[in-house]
Amino acid sequence: MAMLNRFWGIALVVLGGFVPPSGGNLLGQAPLSGTIWTSSQTGGSSEPDTERVPVPYAHVWIPGSQTGAVADSLGRFVITTPEQLPIRLKISAVGYEPSWVDLAQEPNGPQDWFLNPLALETVVVSASLRETYLSASPARVEVLSAEALATYLPTPGASLVESIALVNGVQEVVGCGVCFTNSISINGLPGSYTAVLLDGMPLYGSLAATYALNGIPNLIMDRVEVVKGPGSTLFGSEAVGGVINVITKDPAAVPALELDLMATQHAEVYVSAVTGHQLLKSRGYSALNGAYSNRYEDRNGDGFGDGVLLDRWSLFHKWSLHRRSGKPLTLALKGYAEDRRNGVQPFLRERAYRELRGSDSVYGESIYTLRAELLGTYTLPTAADLRLDLALSAHHQDSRYGQTAYNAQQRTGLLQGLWSFKRRNHEGMAGLVLRYQFYDDNTAATQWGPVPDSLGVGSDRRLLHQTIPGAFVQDQWQPHPHWTLLSGLRVDRQEQHGWIPAPRLALKWQPSPLRAFRFNAGTGFRTLNLFTEDHAFVTGQRQVVLDGPLAPERSWNTTLSASQEFFSRRGSGTLTADAFYTRFQQQITADYDQPGKIVYANSEGFGYTRGLAASLQYQWASVVGFQLSATWQDVQRSELDASGLLKFEAVPFAPRWSGLLLVNARWERADLTLAYTLRITGAMVLPAVYDLGADGQLLAEPRPQRSEPFAQQSVQLTKVFSERFSVYGGVQNLGNFRQPGSPLAGLNDPAAAPGFSPAFDTAYAYASMHGREAYLGLRLVLNGRKGGDLGSRGQEFPSP
Repeated sequence: MAMLNRFWGIALVVLGGFVPPSGGNLLGQAPLSGTIWTSSQTGGSSEPDTERVPVPYAHVWIPGSQTGAVADSLGRFVITTPEQLPIRLKISAVGYEPSWVDLAQEPNGPQDWFLNPLALETVVVSASLRETYLSASPARVEVLSAEALATYLPTPGASLVESIALVNGVQEVVGCGVCFTNSISINGLPGSYTAVLLDGMPLYGSLAATYALNGIPNLIMDRVEVVKGPGSTLFGSEAVGGVINVITKDPAAVPALELDLMATQHAEVYVSAVTGHQLLKSRGYSALNGAYSNRYEDRNGDGFGDGVLLDRWSLFHKWSLHRRSGKPLTLALKGYAEDRRNGVQPFLRERAYRELRGSDSVYGESIYTLRAELLGTYTLPTAADLRLDLALSAHHQDSRYGQTAYNAQQRTGLLQGLWSFKRRNHEGMAGLVLRYQFYDDNTAATQWGPVPDSLGVGSDRRLLHQTIPGAFVQDQWQPHPHWTLLSGLRVDRQEQHGWIPAPRLALKWQPSPLRAFRFNAGTGFRTLNLFTEDHAFVTGQRQVVLDGPLAPERSWNTTLSASQEFFSRRGSGTLTADAFYTRFQQQITADYDQPGKIVYANSEGFGYTRGLAASLQYQWASVVGFQLSATWQDVQRSELDASGLLKFEAVPFAPRWSGLLLVNARWERADLTLAYTLRITGAMVLPAVYDLGADGQLLAEPRPQRSEPFAQQSVQLTKVFSERFSVYGGVQNLGNFRQPGSPLAGLNDPAAAPGFSPAFDTAYAYASMHGREAYLGLRLVLNGRKGGDLGSRGQEFPSP
C-alpha cells in the first residue's frame, strides 16, 4: 500500500503544480492556519448551527499568485500570506461550491471556513438500476453529458453512434461499404455484444441495433452512461461487452422552445426542435429531429457513393404526470422513419431508386425503416418502494440489397417489477422480468417447415416468437465508510436453452475522498441474430452457412479500475486507469476465409479480450481544459486445429490501440468556446476479401488483412450572443482522411454488372469515406436555459 501511495504522489508531481498539504513560505512571512468545514454556510468565520464535518484536501489559494496550499485529510491547512493586505482567498474542493474569503487585516488565530456541497453531483442509474451519485457507485460508470455533446459535436447532425466516440475505448464500427450501417464497439468487441438502452429499457437488440441507433437524437439526451463489461445481471442478453444507457431529459428542465438548425458543405441539412408543455401540474415535452442528405459523391472512383443518402425523421414525446402521492409516473413515445440508400449513380439520380429497388441490372441498396416505441414507469402508492416498468417496440424494415429483398418485422415487450429496500447498511433490490420477442423475415432462417441444408439447422419451425421470464436480486452493502460491496444474480429462462444464470460482484474501496479503487466481476450471455451479427449476410453475394445448432455464448469478465482526483494551483483534474479481461466460451464466430461464404459456428476453443486503459482529465480555471485517453487491447479467438491444438487469431475490426484527445478553450469575455477532438485508431485485422484479376477470376491472395493506423480530427467554435441565441461552426475530419481505395471488391467482373458479381463483397469497410466536412449551425432558446448551457461550457468532458 505504501508503494501504491508513493506512485500516486509521484504521478501528481509529474503532472505539475500539485501543492502538498504542508503549505510553505511562497511570497510572504505571515502564516495563516485553519480548518475547512462543510455546512450550509460559505465564507466568514462564524460557526454554523449545524454539525461541522471537515472537508479533506480542500484547496486554498490567492488567485493570480503562486501562494496556495492543500488541506490534509482532516481539512487542516497552513498558508503563508503576503505582508500587504487586503487579500482575497479562494477555497475549493471536489464536490463543493467554491467560496471566497476577504482578509482586510491580519487574522487572529486559526480560522474556520465553510464550503457548501454541490447541489447537483452527477447521478447515474446504470450501475444498480437505482439513482446513485457517480462518485458513490461501486461499479465504474462513464458519463457523457449533454453539455459535452454540444461543446464538441454539432447537436442535430450527430447521432448516438457518432457521439459515443467521445468515450475512451468505445468506437463506431462500419458494417457495410454500401449502406454504411454502423454499430458500437466497446473494448474491441463487435457491436452485437453491446446493449443499448433508452432510460434503462432494452429496446435496441437484434434488428433495431442495425439502423435504429441513428434515430436517437442528441437533443433529447440528458446524458449517456457507459458501463464496460457484462451487464447481463441487470439487463439480460446482449449486455455482454457493455451497456450504453441513454437517459432522456427531465420535462421540468426543458424550455418552452429550443431550436437547432445546421447545414454542411455536402448539402446535408439537419434540424432539431424541442418544445416544453405544462398541463396543470404535469409537465412534458415534444422533440423533433430531421436529417436530409441527397448529394451523390464518388471521390474514390469505384462507381458507388462514398456516403449514405437519407431522409430521416424522429419524433419523441415525454410526460411526467403529477400524482397526489408525489411518486413518479412517466410516459414516453418515440417514432422513427428513415429512407436510406446508396449504390451506383443511376440508382440514386433524381431518386430513381424508388423504381429501381430490387433491380437485377442497376445495383443499389435501399432501406425503409419504420419504428415505434413506448416506455413507462409507475411507482406504486405504497409504503414499500415498488415500481413497474413497461417498454414496447415495433420495428418494420423493407429493404433491397441489389436484387435481394430483405423484409423483416420485430416486436419486443418488457414488463418489469422492482422492489427496492433498505436494511441498516444494506440497500437491496429484487425484480421479476418478463420479456417478449417476436422476429420474422423473408429469409430461409425464419421460414416455417424445412430449412435449406446450408443453414445446418434441420427441419424446424424457425419463426422467432419467444417469451423469456426472469428474476434477479442484488444487494449493496457498506460494512465500512471506505468499503462498498455490490452483489447480484439474475436467472432467465429461454425456451431453446433453459435456465441461464448471470451473477455479478462489484467492490469499491475509497481510502480517501479523492481516491477510489473498483473491482468488478460478472458473467454475460447472448444468442444469435443473423442480421445483427453480420450485415454481410444480406449485402454482397456471400452465402450464409450455420455449422450446426448454435448454443448461447457465455462470458466471464473482470475489471480493475483506479481513480485519483488532484489539485494544482489554478485547476483540478482526475487520473484514471483500468485493466480488463473477458473470456468467452461457445463464442459465436463468423468465418470469412471461404470465398463466397460466411460460416457461423460455436467455437470449440475460446476467445478473450484483455487490455489497459488510462485517462487524464484536467481543467485549468475556467479557461482551458483537456482530456487525454488511450486504450491498448488484445482481442483474440481460438479454434482447434487438425492436431487438436488451439490456434489463436485476432478478431477483425478490433484496433490494437486507440487514443483520444479532447481540448477546449473558453474566452469568457467574448462568450467564445473552441473545442478540438483528435481520435487515433491503431492497426486492426481485416477480413479476407479477394479482388478479381483482369480475367475475372479471383486472385490467389486476399487484400491486406491489416489496416494502417489513422487519425481523425475535428474542431468546433461556439459563439453565444445572448441567453437565447448562439451560433456554432466547425470542420469534421479536418485532415480529410478517407479509407484508402474502395471498401468494395468484385466490381470489375466482365461477366456481371457492378454489384452483381458472385465475388462482390462489402465487408472491407473499416473507416469513413466521407472526407472533410465544414458545417454551420444556430441555436435558439426561448424561456429556458441560458446561452451558456448551449455549448459554451468549455470545461465539460465525459465524466470518468
